[in-house]
Amino acid sequence: MNIRSIFSNTYTRSTLFVLAGVFLGWLIFHNPHEEKFHQETVTAESKNTIWTCAMHPQIRMDHPGKCPICGMDLIPLEPSTTTIDSGAVAMTEEALKLAEVQTSIVTRQKPVKNVRLFGKIQADERLIQTQPAHIPGRIEKLLVNFTGEEVKKGQIIAHIYSPELVTAQKELLEALKMKDMQPQILDAVREKLRQWKLTDQQITEIETSDSIKPVFDVTATVSGYVINKLVNVGDYVPAGAPLFEVADLSYVWASFDAYESDLPWIKAEDRISFSLTSRPGKEYSGTVSYIDPVINPLTRVARVRIEVDNPRHFLKPEMFITGIAESTLSTYKNNLIIPQSAVLWTGTRSLVYVKIPGTKEPSFKMREIILGPELNDYYFVLKGLNEGEEIVTNGTFVVDAAAQLSGKPSMMNTDGGKLSTGHNHTGIETHGGYTSDAGNSFHKQTKLAQKPAEVALEFKKQLTTVYRNYLAMKNAFVASDLKAIAKTAEESKNSLEKVDMNLLTGNAHMQWMDLEGSLTESIKKIINSGDIGGQRSAFAEFGKVLYQTIQHFGLNKETVYYQFCPMAFEGKGAYWLSESEKISNPYFGKKMLTCGETKEVLRY
Repeated sequence: MNIRSIFSNTYTRSTLFVLAGVFLGWLIFHNPHEEKFHQETVTAESKNTIWTCAMHPQIRMDHPGKCPICGMDLIPLEPSTTTIDSGAVAMTEEALKLAEVQTSIVTRQKPVKNVRLFGKIQADERLIQTQPAHIPGRIEKLLVNFTGEEVKKGQIIAHIYSPELVTAQKELLEALKMKDMQPQILDAVREKLRQWKLTDQQITEIETSDSIKPVFDVTATVSGYVINKLVNVGDYVPAGAPLFEVADLSYVWASFDAYESDLPWIKAEDRISFSLTSRPGKEYSGTVSYIDPVINPLTRVARVRIEVDNPRHFLKPEMFITGIAESTLSTYKNNLIIPQSAVLWTGTRSLVYVKIPGTKEPSFKMREIILGPELNDYYFVLKGLNEGEEIVTNGTFVVDAAAQLSGKPSMMNTDGGKLSTGHNHTGIETHGGYTSDAGNSFHKQTKLAQKPAEVALEFKKQLTTVYRNYLAMKNAFVASDLKAIAKTAEESKNSLEKVDMNLLTGNAHMQWMDLEGSLTESIKKIINSGDIGGQRSAFAEFGKVLYQTIQHFGLNKETVYYQFCPMAFEGKGAYWLSESEKISNPYFGKKMLTCGETKEVLRY
């Protein structure tokens, strides 16, 4: 046996001894129960950890990943170890930051509000005068021939052939022959001619010429612009018949439409500043001189008027104007106010989420409040909150969604209790006033708010036309098409004006009057706004009120998808109505076309 063979056998035996030692150690120290316990612990932790989205807390999965709605990374949902109010919902600081939930303190404020008004320039009715024909006869020639022409006092405006004046001239010449014997007859004839507005100079010319003049001049007795031409050449006019209406435009009225919700904020002597598109950068102002004592039954507005000097005639009747009235409401002096973004509406109730002080994790509880008038981007609070309390002012829908999923009282579930959420979103489907999970099967029904009011089918058809025009306007906003927005907004306004409120009775009639005023106000803002950002804001207002209107009255054989984008208006969020479950966001156009989710489905 050579040296190589000996070394090889020795190496093999050593390796075998080492392996045997390792195996023996494993047998001695290995605890199979410990490994099994470790595996079970890891598995249990994995199964017990719920992953959610900070922006959409309704998303809950048993594994990490991406949010199916917005694509954000899911975060673990940490169970709360703090004992809080049974009706409150707790959220982690991380979830609040990611969802951009913000709170503010309830404070008091002086009730100063900027009321935005729309209107137009009108001629001062007190300065509109009629230019009459003082001489009876046939019009031989008009020297003022069209509406809008300027006339000045003393200007010749027409020639009239007057048989009666011819006779009167003959009487004058005969009276002259007998002036020494009967001077009183001459005075009577002269006075008759003066009544026809002939001047003493014209009468003297007749007397000295000793001839009959068949045609006489008609001179203007007022200055201004012709706003109505009432006669043509060849017309026969009696004495005193109107020839023209003339307006003095050196002083005009700025007349604004004020809706019922605006009227408490406007009073006599308030100052209103306004501007017009024809003179950008130029601001006019005046004080309120008159407020209509009654509401127009068709437009649901009252006219508010200010008087404005117009020496250079830049302000022309029928020009559209936009005004701002800065007003105070003494009735609500030093009241509590909260931002509008803090309020959740259910159609009949106003809700906020109040932060519970002294908890380890931020905790919030829903509370019903009573609101007063609107104050710019705020509301007065009449009842339900105290000064110094902290409420959610941004991300309120996120907190409400978390409350729904935790089985706590929420906007649509005032008594609490777990809601089935499915895997992807919290779609809620409403069938004639009842709600169910928006899955493949129909679960136990829960009453949502109220069944639609019993109204005439014709009224529902008219309201359905308004809804369809709204959809056309929504699609125009999706495409960011300014011309289409203007066209569809005008069509929506026209269809709204055609809704016959006489088809309603009792409470339904009063409810429609209130809702219709808000709808009209919003649609006018869309029409009159100068930029698409302002139009989108007014569109959101219009959609919110239209949703409430549809809930109250119903539609004729329509399915409505109520959809929500949490990113709209700098994270405040906004809703819209759609004819399709597919998301087409009207607030961002192509930039974020699919951002949003269906919150509710209404079927009629």
